[in-house]
Amino acid sequence: MASIKYNPNGQKGKITYNSDIVSGIVVLSLQETEGIELVPSKSKGIKLCFEKEGIFVDISVIAHYGYKVPELAYRIQQNIKQMVESMTKYKIAKVDVHVQSVIFPDAQQSEAPAEHETPAEREAAAEDTVKNN
Repeated sequence: MASIKYNPNGQKGKITYNSDIVSGIVVLSLQETEGIELVPSKSKGIKLCFEKEGIFVDISVIAHYGYKVPELAYRIQQNIKQMVESMTKYKIAKVDVHVQSVIFPDAQQSEAPAEHETPAEREAAAEDTVKNN
């Protein structure tokens, strides 16, 4: 369990955050980042280390094809830093991003009919497919 002393308006007391709360905020920030998915595992590819200098975050994600990896990593770092620091008053010391793999578009998606095709054009294409088989 992690804790932080925070005295709004000089009040006495201590606010304590469970590390799962911080982990949940990190997951939320990753879900709001377009072009990535979480690693499917129990830990979701998230490791947190609470130190005096701040929180050290280690993230593993899967990138979608077509996104620039350096830009994705930077957006992940900025989103995590902004959300955790604004919601908990903790400081983020470092965010390491590991891209585990890339998800490529399915071949079926590229063969799907275009939205601008008329029903007659789709039917003709289907008939051509049947004739060729």
